[in-house]
Amino acid sequence: MKDFASSDLRNFSVLGHASAGKTLLCEAMQACAGRIGRMGTIAAGSTVSDYHASEHQHQISVHASLLHLPWMDRKFNLLDCPGYADFISEGLGALRVGDFALIVVHAAHGLGVGTDAAWDYATHFGLPKMLVVNALDKPNVSFDTLLAEARAHFGKNVFPLAIPLDAGPGFSRVLDVMRNEVVTYRPGGNGRYTEAPATGELAARVQELHRQLIEYVAESDDTLMEKFFAQGILAEEEFRAGLHQAIQRQVFVPLFAVSAETNVGVARLMDFIAKYGSAPTDRAEVPARDASGISGSVPLTQPEPVLYVFKTMNEPGVGELSLFRLFAGTVHPGDELLNSARNVTERLGQLYLINGATRTPVLQLGAGDLGAVVKLRATHTGDTLCSPRRPVVLRKVEYPAPNIHGALRLRSKGDEDKLAIGLATLHQEDPTFHYRVDDEIHQTIVSGQGEIQLQVIVERLLRRFNVSVTLEEPLIPYRETIRAPGESRYRHKKQTGGAGQFAEVWLRIEPGPRDSGVDFNQTLVGTNVDRVFVPSVEKGVRSVCREGVLGGYHVTDVKIDFYDGKMHPVDSKDIAFQVAGYHAFKEAFQAAAPCLLEPLFTVTVTVPDAYLGAVMGDLSARRGHILGVDIDGHFQVVRAQVPQKELYHYSTTLRSLTSGRGRHAESFSHYAEVPPEQAQRLLAEAKARKEGGDGGK
Repeated sequence: MKDFASSDLRNFSVLGHASAGKTLLCEAMQACAGRIGRMGTIAAGSTVSDYHASEHQHQISVHASLLHLPWMDRKFNLLDCPGYADFISEGLGALRVGDFALIVVHAAHGLGVGTDAAWDYATHFGLPKMLVVNALDKPNVSFDTLLAEARAHFGKNVFPLAIPLDAGPGFSRVLDVMRNEVVTYRPGGNGRYTEAPATGELAARVQELHRQLIEYVAESDDTLMEKFFAQGILAEEEFRAGLHQAIQRQVFVPLFAVSAETNVGVARLMDFIAKYGSAPTDRAEVPARDASGISGSVPLTQPEPVLYVFKTMNEPGVGELSLFRLFAGTVHPGDELLNSARNVTERLGQLYLINGATRTPVLQLGAGDLGAVVKLRATHTGDTLCSPRRPVVLRKVEYPAPNIHGALRLRSKGDEDKLAIGLATLHQEDPTFHYRVDDEIHQTIVSGQGEIQLQVIVERLLRRFNVSVTLEEPLIPYRETIRAPGESRYRHKKQTGGAGQFAEVWLRIEPGPRDSGVDFNQTLVGTNVDRVFVPSVEKGVRSVCREGVLGGYHVTDVKIDFYDGKMHPVDSKDIAFQVAGYHAFKEAFQAAAPCLLEPLFTVTVTVPDAYLGAVMGDLSARRGHILGVDIDGHFQVVRAQVPQKELYHYSTTLRSLTSGRGRHAESFSHYAEVPPEQAQRLLAEAKARKEGGDGGK
């Protein structure tokens, strides 16, 4: 492929709700450009962008796949992004390096939560947006209804530049508003078409839409607005020159009608992108911080190279592959660049252009382009590489917090080190995946955006690191506390023929504020107990607080006062006061109305109106407390507090309840008392585990 100027590049992300047809749209673009002779299918696993083993196995997009193709003397860099919220990191990384967002909507399904998310994230990154209504060849679709829905949700400035004339099975004709033509696509999926001028009612409809479009263009520029008011029309060259700027300022949002599966309407969409889509020159400067942390910017025309790594992944036979966008300068294989975030130098290896699984070596990449490099030593997703002569750090993506958790259990002992390496590597590749070893429940906890993401993580651990694990329900870190004051005077006395042990500890305990932990104090007076034994008593008390009294859970929110006791001049020693403190606290705890606490999470659920009742009923069945319901367009946002125990597999249930159109976020809120019937069951289970010799909680 020839070298392209920055102004001739079109970098964009293809996003939308799951199953909207994003991958097939990218496949149709490849076919139109002649990059493939025949379109692949999801079912056969033969599409260009979905080429990973996990994508074939699950038949969904898991990675943001980088594709490129030539069209009308422009170079398209497409990023086909997953629709499932489980893999939101892929879409966010793609938006970080794109110049506009192409948001795909399935004509039969309508706007989904994923559509809203794509729109909101693109807005967050300050990117222009285009909408594509896909699957207009399916039965029972209504373009006008969906257009009205999009305008109601995203604004009246959503404007159709293509209108389907025979939506439904057999869909093949599109009314092109820009060119006042009826475009008829030939069968076969190659994207070829014939054109004919619009006549009669169609011509009148186009003229009206064209007038509205001219008004939008005039609104984008004061000079054009003056000419429009003075003349009542804009010259064709003025109109076309202003159209690009109108899109950049989102004065209007173009909407197109296609069927990706049959490759109808796609070629004209590509024409529009080539002529009017955003280029790197439209964002000629990007925010950055210099070596001193002072805010500034990186201009596209700067000769020193600056690139941002938006994705790292391991490719069979290649090793670690780093996908990047070059925001300034030119890079070549062998260049020495500084990783400004980690302050290490990286030597670039072979550079590649990426088209799905195909790697094409290149000798250089210029400003604004996207490419890949292999085997960087210490550079990962979100890092900046730049010239050591002008170090800068580009802004990283802010990823959402995890909303689902699981526990990993190794199938084979001895794989602990391989597991640790695998988890660390996968986190570096996907920042929305988190892991930790929880010392309280003695499990390795993995967290992410959805159940499918965690399942894919388990598959990658086996495939790449040869570590076999099972994904289980995490144990809940229940806590034990008290509701009333308690007191104990415990004497420890032991005589075994040799040196004896003696200690007497007097303790008072009372409830502490929630989340205050264990507060140990001493108010000893006189000489009944030497102060040297205070740490021994505290050690014994804290030991039982870790072990638990009721069911083996950590003790919390307790104030402890060691106020008196007795000692023996010979037999009192450290171990004696540890034992006495241990048992004194147990006795006092049992006398202080003990109870169990459970973690509650704040859950925010976003769903279409039609599913509100089912979602609220399910939350109530999970012992959830509804905090409120807000309206966001035609979506309802439910806020609730739900026990952690009831949230396992919640994302899967929510998708089932809402036909895949609901999403949720969760975060720890606080600990609250477990209801009595639940507490009795938990304590019975704890007793059974103890009697069975199972130390797990």
